[in-house]
Amino acid sequence: MSDEDDLEDFEPDQDDFEKEEDEKETEEGEDYRKEGEEFPEEWLPTPLTEDMMKEGLSLLCKTGSGLAHAYVKLEVKERDLTDIYLLRSYIHLRYVDVSENHLTDLSPLNYLTHLLWLKADGNRLRSAQLNELPYLQIASFAYNQITDTEGISHPRLETLNLKGNRIHMVTGLDPQKLISLHTVELRGNQLESTVGINLPKLKNLYLAQNLLKKVESLEDLSNLTTLHLRDNQIDTLSGFSREMKSLQYLNLRGNMVANLGELAKLRDLPKLRALVLLDNPCTEETNYRQEALVQMPYLERLDKEFYEEEERAEADEIRQSLKEDKEKEQEPEPKRDLEQEQSLI
Repeated sequence: MSDEDDLEDFEPDQDDFEKEEDEKETEEGEDYRKEGEEFPEEWLPTPLTEDMMKEGLSLLCKTGSGLAHAYVKLEVKERDLTDIYLLRSYIHLRYVDVSENHLTDLSPLNYLTHLLWLKADGNRLRSAQLNELPYLQIASFAYNQITDTEGISHPRLETLNLKGNRIHMVTGLDPQKLISLHTVELRGNQLESTVGINLPKLKNLYLAQNLLKKVESLEDLSNLTTLHLRDNQIDTLSGFSREMKSLQYLNLRGNMVANLGELAKLRDLPKLRALVLLDNPCTEETNYRQEALVQMPYLERLDKEFYEEEERAEADEIRQSLKEDKEKEQEPEPKRDLEQEQSLI
């Protein structure tokens, strides 16, 4: 089963994302996520040349002043590059793809102050740090050897992809600087905690295939609509807060949630409409679907199936019965007649 199945008939944009990602995951994982010992420690120096630039340049546009024209798009994939120093001179570039090379240093990109889009997947990078690029909107550093999230401070950055790296903890993502960031992809890292993802503007967060055991410190993500936590080690649903008032889609597939009672911790998510819990121990319980709907009356879909009206009616009855039982428990005991008690003495 794939995330494409999980997202069927729910939010087409997410469905397209999952379909594309799942189809590429195996191939990319084999191509990019190589262990260091499979490669020589040092590559023969292969600098970017003028001839490569001529082959890779395209998209002729006016420069910022409007008085001249320049090529603004560069694609130099799979060239065994170890050095892109030459890019310092191409200050008008807006779209750059240097993926699938052997780069360890992206500092020449600091001179490209008009850069809008960057793809540097499948290199040998240990950091995604760059100077602040005022117009950068999309940046992808997937399948490198990056160990931290420091030095990312581009004010117009909307989408950040750090999938398939070696990040243990998120640090340095300043919400005062990353004021436009709405999508962060951290799948396939080594995250042990969700602490540090303090980005109130964030809408989509992908944390699948990490080492997470719980969710914590996400209370400020009031605009988050999509949260992927598939294939972690989560066994408790503590950490979800009513402040996460925009969350609509939650994927917890392939975790370790065993107790159905944990579902009660999701009842304060007012907009949660789709929940994926496949491949968790709790899904083996016979009343699994019913219990989920009892706890979350606004839930529209659990795993791959939408709830039917009959299921909703039954859940409403159970919920009402539980409410009545609770009210009875809270009723004070009737006062005894003291005169009758004394006459019995």
